[in-house]
Amino acid sequence: MVDRLEATLTLDRPVSSVKQVSPARERVLSSRGIHTVRDLVCEYPFRYVDLSRIATVIGAPIGQSCTIAGSIHKIEAKRTRRRNLGLVEITLVDATGTLMIACFNQPWLTNQYHDGDRIAVAGKVEFNYGFKRMTNPYIERLGDDEAAMGQVIPVHHASEKLKTGHMRAIIRNALEAVEGLDDPLPVELRGKYRLMSRGSALRCIQQPQDMAEVAQARRRLAYEELLLLELQLMARARERSAGKDPATHIVDGICVAALEAALPFELTDEQRVARSELLAAMGAERQANHLLLGDVGTGKTAVALFGLAAVADTGMQAMMMAPTEVLATQYATGLGPLLDTVGVSWALLTGSTAPEERTRILKDAEQGDLVVLFGTHALLEPDVQMPRLSFVVIDEQQRFGVEQRAALVAKGDCPDILSLTATPIPRSLALAVYGDMTLSYLTQRPRNAVGTRTRVFDREQAGDAYEVARQALEQGHQAYVVCPLVGVKREDPEDSRKKGADPVLGGENDDETLAPDAIAVEWDADLAGMDTRAAEEHARMLRRTVFSEHRVGVLHGKLGAEQKRRVMEAFRAHEIDVLVATTVIEVGVDVPNATVMVIEDADRFGLAQLHQLRGRVGRGDAPGEVCLISGSRAPIAVRRLQAMEQIQDGFRLSEYDLSLRREGDILGNRQHGASTLKLVNIMRDRNIIEAAHADAAEMLEADPDLAAPEHAALRRELRLMLKEKP
Repeated sequence: MVDRLEATLTLDRPVSSVKQVSPARERVLSSRGIHTVRDLVCEYPFRYVDLSRIATVIGAPIGQSCTIAGSIHKIEAKRTRRRNLGLVEITLVDATGTLMIACFNQPWLTNQYHDGDRIAVAGKVEFNYGFKRMTNPYIERLGDDEAAMGQVIPVHHASEKLKTGHMRAIIRNALEAVEGLDDPLPVELRGKYRLMSRGSALRCIQQPQDMAEVAQARRRLAYEELLLLELQLMARARERSAGKDPATHIVDGICVAALEAALPFELTDEQRVARSELLAAMGAERQANHLLLGDVGTGKTAVALFGLAAVADTGMQAMMMAPTEVLATQYATGLGPLLDTVGVSWALLTGSTAPEERTRILKDAEQGDLVVLFGTHALLEPDVQMPRLSFVVIDEQQRFGVEQRAALVAKGDCPDILSLTATPIPRSLALAVYGDMTLSYLTQRPRNAVGTRTRVFDREQAGDAYEVARQALEQGHQAYVVCPLVGVKREDPEDSRKKGADPVLGGENDDETLAPDAIAVEWDADLAGMDTRAAEEHARMLRRTVFSEHRVGVLHGKLGAEQKRRVMEAFRAHEIDVLVATTVIEVGVDVPNATVMVIEDADRFGLAQLHQLRGRVGRGDAPGEVCLISGSRAPIAVRRLQAMEQIQDGFRLSEYDLSLRREGDILGNRQHGASTLKLVNIMRDRNIIEAAHADAAEMLEADPDLAAPEHAALRRELRLMLKEKP
């Protein structure tokens, strides 16, 4: 027992306590974020060289990664045209042929290896100038007895001051120091999924005998990472409502029943399920924190409307906040009449609300005479008070900073929360980063049975794209032309994170933030700092040329609130045929007669943003058509735009987008501990994510404080994650 406890405590001792970690090496490790023994044993290899599967030079497939063993025929340093770029060229031969190896910025190789040395190299094979080649491969020396042949060699990130071989030795010493450590996973869970122990998993992932061991170790450690994260998220959610008295809403009252009868349309099956899930959360005795993820046009606000009705039945009050005045105004025109029908009082409060009207609304809200208050950021003002606030709805929640969302929730004692987003997030990703929320999904569009077609046009084909719009206008329909931002530089995701935006969903509280692509936190460096085409200039050009016989309006975030309102009203009334706009129209704009959208410089938008824009057309009885104009020849840009042509479903599109990304781009900067997910692959590990989420919820339901003896080790791990004392 003492040895087990000692090994477990060693995990959190300084890395300097490990044999062969000198002060110099400690400084190098510290610069890489490795401060403790735990950090060291969890510094997993980024790849493995499988010397049990050696390819010959002649048999090595071009374009694929493989391992080749042979002898160095020649090694020499060469000059390149760039003075700061050193090159070491190695000629490797085996019984079948010659492999040329180029190693850049590694001058020490000429001292480390010599002609005649036996080595194995692992990397991607290319072919040019008559030879198969590798560039900057991993190199492993083979002894005369070739004892390394048949082994699996882990490869860690290295530097000139700390080679990968040194890392292997240090990690081996660390594993010896923690041998026999406690396993935080209860025996029941390990048996349920046939998982190896933590100690075995760490050894197998760091010192595998074969690749099958690596797979089993990764599976075990990935599950542990996810279970701890889900427990952390759920524990923090419970802490937020601890000591408070959340409202238990009446979810089968008169207003809820009257609302269903008053709806001018039938709810889809998905909407009914989502409504039941929302009302169940609101009717529970604990605070609801519900996320409704709905593809564009799937009717999220219709589901939210039933939550507002439940608030009225309970005798409480609600706020619903939108990121733009355009969208908040649509609440008033779309949801307001339905609330009137069932006898629920409501008002709209925005930055452009007249002073006299604002005074009246604030008085009614504070006296409790107002049940529902729609609005924009104006709801966050200190003098906006609703004493019986029990429900807040945050539409397009990713467009608000964390502090803004918290400020709205803080206006009530412990209100239930409903967050809406049209950003399509696969369930696996949503569970991994929003494990503290209950989730509902909408994927079916009640309207647009005829669908929307998307086509990509080269810059030279722009005229064909605008001809599609002209034909729609001649048939009595309307069109959008979307330009990138008005003279605003594309925003670096790092800046968004600093301002409190959600790095998973992107966005900030500006009408026109060109958010990092949905789930995407990927910054196109070549676009940084480039000013984009101004919508007003483009509108003037279109008035003179393509649409000279039609009425062209312009809408962008720099217009005043009243100007925006007048433009949108004119477009809805068909007093404008073509609306030239920036991404201010991305969210919530609903004009059924608009059937065509032309998007300029489409390659500058993320897939999720393009999909949201696409959702603005085809909302009536006529099919929609989206024309994406792009001058980019970059392969990644071409593939993404082609995906827009082929995939209509937003969730499938987001899964495709995820498949193009590095895992760190998806999870590496998410708050609440997701940066601890070193081994999780969102697409590959869906089943593990689902299992960990379900297990965490079941565990906390049965043992909220993890006080049971079998949960002691798990409780200690969780407290360490939460920065508490064990």
